[in-house]
Amino acid sequence: MSDFNRGYARTIPVDRADMSVDAGLRSFMLGVYNKVALGLVLSAALAYVTSSVPVVRDAMFTVANGRVGYSILGMVVAFAPLAVILFSGFALKNVTPRSAGITYWSIVSLIGASFGVLVLRYTGTSIASTFLLTSTAFGALSLVGYVTKKDLTAMGSFLIMGLWGLIGAMLINMFVQSSAMALIVNIIGVLIFSGLIAYDTQKLKMTYYQLEGNEAGKAVATSYGALHLYLDFINLFQFLLSMLGSRR
Repeated sequence: MSDFNRGYARTIPVDRADMSVDAGLRSFMLGVYNKVALGLVLSAALAYVTSSVPVVRDAMFTVANGRVGYSILGMVVAFAPLAVILFSGFALKNVTPRSAGITYWSIVSLIGASFGVLVLRYTGTSIASTFLLTSTAFGALSLVGYVTKKDLTAMGSFLIMGLWGLIGAMLINMFVQSSAMALIVNIIGVLIFSGLIAYDTQKLKMTYYQLEGNEAGKAVATSYGALHLYLDFINLFQFLLSMLGSRR
């Protein structure tokens, strides 16, 4: 997985590769987007199941004083994707297309199951409208990352540093419970993940050219590239929903 982490060393300048006429690149990117789309469909289906099937809902989520939260099992499921990412990054030294695919679908499934809490917290209308807004923004930002001739590496590095700061601010606000700080966190989160969508799209293009002739490597990159874009989409959706969503 380390070969596909953010911040890899580029070997081909962005402005020297004509991305727009490369049929192989288009096929590669289409494979990534298809996997992202299927991942979102699976996540939505699992979120519906965990929020609608009583025995599953009661095992994973709790309601106290009108607030929906996670049970112990729900917290395990919610934090399990982080464990999968850490395991795949440190334990899997020789990543294969199969192991990369298992990693992707495992994370997608776990996140989808934990997202039942959002279905319980927000109205269906606000979830649907926010999803549509996120999809539109994702498509536009990914297109920018695909067609731009500007190297986005510096911007990506800056955004990743900002992401660590954002995580710290979110942890602090868990204790102070400031609505003003929550709004600021949401706005910054939207900006960071919007930029990362464009950055990760360009990174995938360059990865394709670096792996020229290595079909197994491209298959691995498809899964990990889809994972990066899926996580960008999901996080952008959550921050937008937190700002714009109507609670039940």
